[in-house]
Amino acid sequence: MTLAAHDIRHNLGRFALTAVGIGLLLMIVLGMSGIYRGMIDDALVVVDGIGADLWVVQRDTRGPFAEISRVPMNLEERVRAVPGVAGARSFVSHSIQREHRGEPQRITVQGLAWPDDKGEWLPLAAGRPLAQAHFEIIADESLGLTVGEVVPLGKDRYTVVGTTKGMVSSGGDGLAFFTVRDAQAVQFDLPGEAIRLERAARRARSGDSELGRLSPLLLDRAAQSAAGIPAIGPAMISAVLVKVAPGHDIARVAASIANWPDVSLHTAAGQRDLLLRGMIDKARRQLGLFRALLVVISTIIMALIIYTLTLDKVHDIALLKLMGARNGMIAGLILQQALLLGAIGYVIAYALGGWVFPRFPRRVLIAPADLWALAGVVVAISCVASLLGIWKAMRVEPNKVLS
Repeated sequence: MTLAAHDIRHNLGRFALTAVGIGLLLMIVLGMSGIYRGMIDDALVVVDGIGADLWVVQRDTRGPFAEISRVPMNLEERVRAVPGVAGARSFVSHSIQREHRGEPQRITVQGLAWPDDKGEWLPLAAGRPLAQAHFEIIADESLGLTVGEVVPLGKDRYTVVGTTKGMVSSGGDGLAFFTVRDAQAVQFDLPGEAIRLERAARRARSGDSELGRLSPLLLDRAAQSAAGIPAIGPAMISAVLVKVAPGHDIARVAASIANWPDVSLHTAAGQRDLLLRGMIDKARRQLGLFRALLVVISTIIMALIIYTLTLDKVHDIALLKLMGARNGMIAGLILQQALLLGAIGYVIAYALGGWVFPRFPRRVLIAPADLWALAGVVVAISCVASLLGIWKAMRVEPNKVLS
């Protein structure tokens, strides 16, 4: 009978509690790998799904996801005129926080270029894509919105016409897809009093200038809506998405646009790299550090348990040596015990994680490679943890059986 079977029979409670504890630690290690993989998938979900070859953003910025980017809407027409460009679309991205059913709700607003982009590329769980230029939303299920629900934002009310699943930002906030015009209306919405004060301030500035004193009609124009004043441009957008025509070199088209002094340009691969190296790099390193600490803690706990179980069997080990058992066989029995403990912990981690992870606030994405990597970690820590017990067993003298 092996030492592992002996312990299961005579120390069932201690062995079971240790296996559960190791399983919980391994579940957290697996969960941290899944959280990081989920963060990567969340960060890239729009970049990969929207299908743009190039991203044109504000000069010296890193794009609409990494930081604030503001470019004029007429940039879209300038980009369309570049040889090799098959299409260009406006894009808006920003975050808002509102209350929904009495709870705070953060929403990452994404503005799609209607009618070129109606959101057909989105993985809809229910409903349909955008069908009109205003007052419709496609929202992720994580926001708690349902198809047909009306959401008041700013001075307008928007109807949820579709829902997606798993479409969240790198920060874990659910994505809501509007048309560009609606996204701008939400972003630049101001209270009525703020609008009135701004118009009064414009009129006062015009009245203080020489041109305003010579042309009193300009004062009335200055007090009108900003959209009716030619000198004030339309609301800014976050980026222009470029699709390169088939047969044209992306690098050549990119070089043509990159020479413009008012914009920066990133390829789709470059935008992915910026997201991975910038927005989630610190989270990756932090999760990696916690994983390493948990592996070390698991190893220490297993080593102490194996050592304690070995101390309980000093008399049995001495008897085996007195009967002629080789040290290699005894070491193999202790290693078998550690591997059995690690294997049970692995099964517990896998089973419990499958039930717990879907309930996490952040998406936990477990890949087969993570399971194989965890299995390798379990084998490694089991072998390392058994060394302390083996060391103690090798020091047991056969004459201990007589004491």
